[in-house]
Amino acid sequence: MMKPTFTRRAFGLGALAATTALAACGNGVGGRGSQLIDARVNATLNEMYRSYPNTVQLADKANGMLVMPLVTEAGLGFGGAYGRGALVINNTTVDYYSVVKGSGGLQIGAQQYAHVLFFMTDAALSEFRRSPGWAAGADLEYVISDRGDSVAADTTTALAPVLAAVFGRAGLRFGATLEGTKYTRIIP
Repeated sequence: MMKPTFTRRAFGLGALAATTALAACGNGVGGRGSQLIDARVNATLNEMYRSYPNTVQLADKANGMLVMPLVTEAGLGFGGAYGRGALVINNTTVDYYSVVKGSGGLQIGAQQYAHVLFFMTDAALSEFRRSPGWAAGADLEYVISDRGDSVAADTTTALAPVLAAVFGRAGLRFGATLEGTKYTRIIP
């Protein structure tokens, strides 16, 4: 009996196809460009502040926030995610970004969620803005988990350069992590 093998190329092509399919389906952002993204960013921040009041203090301390109002993620073996959002500094949108994620493995389902990255240091914000495509890694500290836990600001999170809040999940897929997620500046 022959065992199926998957190559990196097949994985890459599958992840690219899944991501392209998600982008084609749309996630409610597009067409009207920056106005729609800005409206969704404002609504997302208001919802986060209402649901998790301690995030107001994080926002006040942050040098900038990347707000992704709606990320659509789906997978059946291969999967992907796509969304658009904005970088907010001093309550002003300074740039727009897309988020793309590819994955492979045992997975099935789809979900949508919002997330906000808090850049707590000038260095972290500068690195993000200078990079042509910034990839989130396992070094992110989560202040709101994908289960909707309350904000936990302890010594570890207080010293982390980038904090992540993932919330507002809807769908039938478990887990919403940002590892392996790539952010790229766009012109809406």
